[in-house]
Amino acid sequence: MELAYYSDYAVRLVNTEEPARNKDVLTSVDAVRDLFGTNGQAARRATDADVTRFRSVRARLRAVFEAADDGDERLAVDLLNSLLLEFPVSPQISDHDIREADGKPDWHMHLADHPSNATAGYAAIAAMGLAFHLTSYGVDRLGLCEAAPCRNAYLDTSTNRSRRYCSDRCATRANVAAYRARKRLETERAADTGRSAETAQATTPRTER
Repeated sequence: MELAYYSDYAVRLVNTEEPARNKDVLTSVDAVRDLFGTNGQAARRATDADVTRFRSVRARLRAVFEAADDGDERLAVDLLNSLLLEFPVSPQISDHDIREADGKPDWHMHLADHPSNATAGYAAIAAMGLAFHLTSYGVDRLGLCEAAPCRNAYLDTSTNRSRRYCSDRCATRANVAAYRARKRLETERAADTGRSAETAQATTPRTER
């Protein structure tokens, strides 16, 4: 499993809440367990106490994305470093019993979390994955969706650093809103031009007509 995979842990946790819509799906231990995906062993460690702890880590991860989105690179790094210090991981070489076509082990880097509780394990992996993404691709690759009021977190993996939305749905919605705004502006300008022409004609002396 490549280290880049772990950065999605941070995105998944941050996006369990949409503050502008007053929406929060992280309300039960089952919601916490769902965040672990296929990692069933780690998910089984979750208890009711982890709901509150996960929310605390979520707020700190969102602060990293907000700092990056605001262009405050130093703050984003400092906030992420504080998470890395509090929730350490142990890098290990693993093959997960996966073999390549020639029968050789599929060796790769794996992050082993410290299983004191589900929150500590998840936070360690999320912070390390996000740190890997930031140092490999740049802090400007961490963003918040521009399709208000969404503001979901995303990781920009585009070749030209052009991503601005968390999903195709939000991109479409923003494009439609921008198109409608342009059409309204064009209509208003046309109306203003027509009124100006009528006013000019009305104020022109009869001798000049």
